Amino acid sequence: MSEITLQGLEKQYGETTAVEDVSVEIADGELLCLLGPSGSGKSTTLRMIAGLETPTAGSIRIDDEDVTDQPAYDRNTSTVFQDWALFPHKTVRENVAFGLKMRGVSREERTERAEEMLERVQMGGYGDDDPTNLSGGQKQRVALARSLAVNPDVLLLDEPLSNLDKRLREDMQIELREIHEDLEETFVHVTHDQDEAFTLADRIGIMNEGQLIQVGDPDEIYENPRNRFIEGFLGDTNFVDGTVGSVGPDSVAVETKFDSEITIPADTAHDLDEGTELTLSLRPEIFSIERPTADDSQRQVLADGAAANAVVGTIDNVLYRGSTVRYSVSAGDTSIFVERTDTTEESLAVGDEIRIEWNGSDVLAFRTDGTRIPL
Repeated sequence: MSEITLQGLEKQYGETTAVEDVSVEIADGELLCLLGPSGSGKSTTLRMIAGLETPTAGSIRIDDEDVTDQPAYDRNTSTVFQDWALFPHKTVRENVAFGLKMRGVSREERTERAEEMLERVQMGGYGDDDPTNLSGGQKQRVALARSLAVNPDVLLLDEPLSNLDKRLREDMQIELREIHEDLEETFVHVTHDQDEAFTLADRIGIMNEGQLIQVGDPDEIYENPRNRFIEGFLGDTNFVDGTVGSVGPDSVAVETKFDSEITIPADTAHDLDEGTELTLSLRPEIFSIERPTADDSQRQVLADGAAANAVVGTIDNVLYRGSTVRYSVSAGDTSIFVERTDTTEESLAVGDEIRIEWNGSDVLAFRTDGTRIPL
């Protein structure tokens, strides 16, 4: 068993609080990604699990053993670092076998284990090579093999793919996921890359300003972000400020800088009074777009229900992104961006008018303090 329990974990450097009151339980065999911007405390949290940093407060338990004050060499954990940290004067095989040598494993056994791990990370046949002659992706595989060779209870990965180019990084994400599924060991992976977290994780923990602010399955995190920070950090979206104009039995009309109000469902309408200020999130994938017809300039709300919305706007900018095209559109006194994934359709150009449609049930709403409003 390799369960990890962090309880009230804190780390201070002088008057600076790097990690504040982090509590989470990581299940045996789980891959948890700590996701957040630079300086959010995720790497410091990982280093405390590894024993490379001592917590200022709180506790760390691995397999129900309190390891809070235990040195790193007494914990059966292994860490893969961002910069690989390979020994240039040792061969690839010697690098992979180094941890086993430090544990007193015989030469024959550590050579066999090193070769096994190199094969696992698709580096078989490179054992005699000089690591300085390897590519970035190959160095990362060797670093991963070295960490796996000691058969750790917990593998800790601190932004291990951030130095790789996009294509190689994506390939390594898939390989890392397959290795985890094969080994069924507990992994804690730190990253600032949203796509990487969603590709790898069984669960994602979002960190910001030293705090762990939401933990959940990838789909739960994406569909139900707890606050505006998470919504903005997870991907591109349009934030539109508004004020509640009217409250009905099952919907709310929000006045915005569009020419028309935005109508959203409101099962909790009693929590929203007229005049309440809020921010709406309109993700680009919720839109459908087409050229307007003659009466669209007068039509502000679609005919298929109170929660459907439409605005007519003018394209200000077109950004071709290969598989998608992004359009910046002026609508009323504000602007939004929309995307079309089918680039084979009729092209749209700067100056064209388009109608943008979406359903109010796809809108997320946040209070001025950033907390989510359930709709």
